[in-house]
Amino acid sequence: MIQRRTAVALLASPLLLSGCGGGAEAAPSPADDGRAARATASPTAGSGPQGQGIPGLGPKTTAAIPERAEQVVVASGRGRNSPVSSVVLYERDDTTWQPGARWPAHNGKDGWSEHHMAGDLRSPVGVYGLTDAGGLLADPGSKLPYHRSDGFHAPGTGFEGEPLEGSFDYVVAINYNREPGTSPLDWTRPLGAARGGGVWLHVDHGGPTHACVSVAKAHMKELLRTLDPARHPVVVMGYADWLAQ
Repeated sequence: MIQRRTAVALLASPLLLSGCGGGAEAAPSPADDGRAARATASPTAGSGPQGQGIPGLGPKTTAAIPERAEQVVVASGRGRNSPVSSVVLYERDDTTWQPGARWPAHNGKDGWSEHHMAGDLRSPVGVYGLTDAGGLLADPGSKLPYHRSDGFHAPGTGFEGEPLEGSFDYVVAINYNREPGTSPLDWTRPLGAARGGGVWLHVDHGGPTHACVSVAKAHMKELLRTLDPARHPVVVMGYADWLAQ
């Protein structure tokens, strides 16, 4: 079980969880060693992994991927204002990126944001570390530190009237405006509350999210069993035209 911080009341309130993982969305932050941006909301470009690139990612986006990252989850949106996207997990084999299956996904209701503010109903574009996981259900074999908690209960309905129950059965925290190495429920916001937080990969409920990226439950279990801290996984997320830069 992941180490908790006593100062964090760990979001037992459903209200705090209503925006994906707490009304979160984002602005790009550096994924190098999984840390959220501290003094700036802009991504810090790295040298990028060497070898054959990942399809759909342009030179600017590729350069922002930390050199040591060997697992990259690519969440590619249909358009800047679309809530429909797809997710592919790439794993590096020597200098070649090997793709997994392409999974249907949802993102923020109003699409994507290059400068997310809390409540804008857009998912952040950028490259972010993936260091911590959790959920309402027992650990399915996660390689990332996993925090099981009743705080992941997701009541109510989504934007299209679909039930949200089960959406947080499994989650992986996206390291936007959060403290890596803590539970996804940790409410620490290095950039301040106005910049949102609680952006997660989580179980799809059949409709748009507040800012998170969601895939089917079986795919979340596969991610949890595959993402390996020793391989420094990151997520690269945005709409297709932005990713192609």
